[in-house]
Amino acid sequence: MSSGAAAAGGVAKGRKRKYLPHGKPVRKGAYPLRPGVQGFFITCDGGRERQATREALSLLDTFYEDLVDGKGSDDKSKSTLDKPLNKKITFVDSDSSDDEDEDHPGEVADDTNNAEKGETTPSEQQQEVSDTPVVPSKDNEEQADNADESKLKKPRVEDPPISEQKEPKEATDKLTEPTDKPKGSNDKPIDDLIDEDLKELGDRKKRLFATLDSGCNGCIFIQMHKRDGDPGPVEIVQNMMSSAASTRKHMSRFILRVLPTEVTCYASEEEITKAISPLVEKYFPKESSSVYKFAVLYEARSNTGIERMKIINAVAKSVPQPHKVDLRNPDKTIIVQIAKTICMIGVVEKYKELAKFNLRQLTSPPEK
Repeated sequence: MSSGAAAAGGVAKGRKRKYLPHGKPVRKGAYPLRPGVQGFFITCDGGRERQATREALSLLDTFYEDLVDGKGSDDKSKSTLDKPLNKKITFVDSDSSDDEDEDHPGEVADDTNNAEKGETTPSEQQQEVSDTPVVPSKDNEEQADNADESKLKKPRVEDPPISEQKEPKEATDKLTEPTDKPKGSNDKPIDDLIDEDLKELGDRKKRLFATLDSGCNGCIFIQMHKRDGDPGPVEIVQNMMSSAASTRKHMSRFILRVLPTEVTCYASEEEITKAISPLVEKYFPKESSSVYKFAVLYEARSNTGIERMKIINAVAKSVPQPHKVDLRNPDKTIIVQIAKTICMIGVVEKYKELAKFNLRQLTSPPEK
């Protein structure tokens, strides 16, 4: 009895005791997908959502930075072409031969000025001394000593006055001061600036990319907090797919398709027609010289209460008349993705040419 009780006690001690937070909400996974956001709807292998999310975040960061850096590099190249490439730089304190040549005309001018004033130049003094006979006397010695002292005490004619020397130094100091100092950098210490950056990184709303729970297996959603002047989801995905098609470089292991989402709304016919109107004005204007051919792609997951043809007809009717429907060779494709009760809409180009935006198919080696 005692041994059995001891064994039962040992098993009980070995088990982990789990405490449930009663009365507290428990959040499982990421925040759910909701209307009013934009980002990327990504399909992946089933059960590999976490790995695909990591790959997607790194891929989106790299292609976003490529687009931003590409704009900056164009501006830099234009600015460098305007500047002269070969420019001769002369320094104030350099002892080059050019500076010596430039100094000699000044000395000649000083000699001529002294001659006009009646003063004897050092060369004339040497000639006079050589012409006169040398008589060793005390008076001559005293005169020579006085002349040497006067030469030493005479200020140099070549050097400008002290007041004039300070001015160019002050001007050069002003030029060397950095003009593009960040405003408020002196006001705040470095520690406070680092703390602010860490807070921005920790704040979910200020992140550029964040994950949302799509609610479907094999599907993830990356939300993008777009800033003014930054490239949008469509531009990032188009750049990603075009580079994948041109380089055939393996980019991901678990990601299948990457679809941009510009508008999200509830999955109903009325809500979809309201949400798609700004996209129609942007991509299919009424008064335009060019007529675009378009197609509507519809896919639904975990939702059987919506009729497929109703949504397709509602989206097609919202596009104005000059533009036509062409399912074989469309210029632009309107992608409508439904996951549970949320509808995601985006407009892309070259959808069929780029393997329906399937990264794995684009980067796979071509069949022989």
